[in-house]
Amino acid sequence: MRIHGFSKTTLLDYPGHVACMVFTGGCNFRCPFCHNGDLVLHPDTAPMISEEEFFTFLKKRQNVLDGVCVTGGEPTLSPDLEDFIRKIRQFDLLVKLDTNGYRPQVLESLLKQHLLDYVAMDIKNSKEKYPMTTGIPGLDVSPVDASVQLLLRCDIPFEFRTTVVKELHHVEDFTSIGEWIKGAPAYFLQCYKDSEQVISPGFTSPDLQDLQLMKDAVLPFVPGTELRGIDQ
Repeated sequence: MRIHGFSKTTLLDYPGHVACMVFTGGCNFRCPFCHNGDLVLHPDTAPMISEEEFFTFLKKRQNVLDGVCVTGGEPTLSPDLEDFIRKIRQFDLLVKLDTNGYRPQVLESLLKQHLLDYVAMDIKNSKEKYPMTTGIPGLDVSPVDASVQLLLRCDIPFEFRTTVVKELHHVEDFTSIGEWIKGAPAYFLQCYKDSEQVISPGFTSPDLQDLQLMKDAVLPFVPGTELRGIDQ
């Protein structure tokens, strides 16, 4: 497994659990607002951490941690993801996967083998605006939709989430998103935050009033819609 970094402790990324985070490199999207630009665009130049080092850390912390968040980049691009998760499970730890949902066959395989305990899937925008929002002209959204449908039918906890960017998202987009993910147990709107690693600088955060309107647009479809990481 090509590990490009890990965070030793997070209390926020795995709801209700103390976890660490593992970052994989590479992505099949080029979202211009992505704040992990180096991992997405230049994974081969990013520092590497060996599996041995990571699992040595995990062994020392397994009595402190509840689980591991596997994130990226896009983890489902890693050919040895399944083996890596199986190794984590040997420590009796929970596994959370962060994904953009564009490889539903990988997600389905992991779910069928009961290798995941929680999934957080990004919903980049309404279906119509996916090509613009992901930076991939002509993008076929059907794989993303397949992953949405997989999660809506699965028997483990999951969430959908959207990073809201003032220049890319509008209230009507969230009505479309709500119709798309209707019945989901949880949907989080998180505000874009600028960073030095963003792929295309220049984006800004929506104001709280607009975020509330976006949330209200989704609530009829997903009552568990919340704003995350925002002082309300």
